[in-house]
Amino acid sequence: MADWLNILLRSIALVFMLFILTKWLGKKHLSQLSIFDYINGFVLGGIVAIITLDVNANFYHGLIAMFVWFIIPFAIEYLALKSKIVRNLIQGKSTVVIQDGKIMEDNLKKEGFSTDDLLQHLRADSVFQVADVEFAVIEPTGRLSILLKRENQPVTAKDLQLQLAPKKEPQTVIMDGKMLLEPLANLNLNPAWLETELDKLNVTIENVFLAQADSDGQLTVDLYDDKLSVPSPTEKPLLLATLKKCHADLQSFALATENEQSKQLYEKNSDKVQQAINIVDIYLN
Repeated sequence: MADWLNILLRSIALVFMLFILTKWLGKKHLSQLSIFDYINGFVLGGIVAIITLDVNANFYHGLIAMFVWFIIPFAIEYLALKSKIVRNLIQGKSTVVIQDGKIMEDNLKKEGFSTDDLLQHLRADSVFQVADVEFAVIEPTGRLSILLKRENQPVTAKDLQLQLAPKKEPQTVIMDGKMLLEPLANLNLNPAWLETELDKLNVTIENVFLAQADSDGQLTVDLYDDKLSVPSPTEKPLLLATLKKCHADLQSFALATENEQSKQLYEKNSDKVQQAINIVDIYLN
């Protein structure tokens, strides 16, 4: 077999082998690397390079070496899931570098972090004053996790004692001009509903680059043609406005009539509409 063909076939085989091994190890290894994962990646890359380029190297011996360097991390990760001691040994522990608003200089030096490194990580989280930080730790992956002081934290609805309607994540129902049935089913919607909503906007599904629907049944659409604009969803604001108009009309009728029985009826129904508005207001705003 020609050397170039040998290298080509080895490369193709090893690409798929590395892909399978990486998928087998799990998504965690793709998002964050421990020291052991880092070394393992370098060694596997070196083994693959040698097997690929050295046509005199035994291909099957190289595969055995790859599997050894795969099985050992796989076994260690399994043990790490079962044992806190193994987990601390392999993955490392978090190190506190700011506590009670005070920088822990010794811990910074132990982790090889300079003051500039600390400030850079703080700026990456949009924190420009160390005095704003209550607590910070360096994670085993090298990332800095920060807890701001209470007065510097963003205000939440809970802080304001506001009651908010529950909301699920929006679903992408059209992508690249194709309808996606599973996301529609997740929202208890169907293709007929989607087609009706598109008709309201006077667009066809083939012209839609991306469309998303929320748990309230509101559809937002982005078209392939960037020069065309699509109106934002208005169902909820219109419904709330209609309810308020009904309430105002009933009050007007109550004031306009001289019939006492009709006045009481209008006022009674006006109160019922106001109660309905109070209930649905958080959902429609």
